[in-house]
Amino acid sequence: MPRKPTTYQFDLFSKPNDADTMQTPQWQTLPVETRRSVTQLMVSLILDHVDGDRAGQREGADHDA
Repeated sequence: MPRKPTTYQFDLFSKPNDADTMQTPQWQTLPVETRRSVTQLMVSLILDHVDGDRAGQREGADHDA
């Protein structure tokens, strides 16, 4: 007998009105500290990504000659 999962992961391909899929919370309903933490993590990820792109451009620039 298949076991029902006890935790849910957001499914990008589920039907929006599927009763078995857990709904994601609205941003405004999350605690302030949670929103602050997520915002700081996202900013860090974006800045790290941009810095990585710049490093790749610098590395590739010396191969043009």
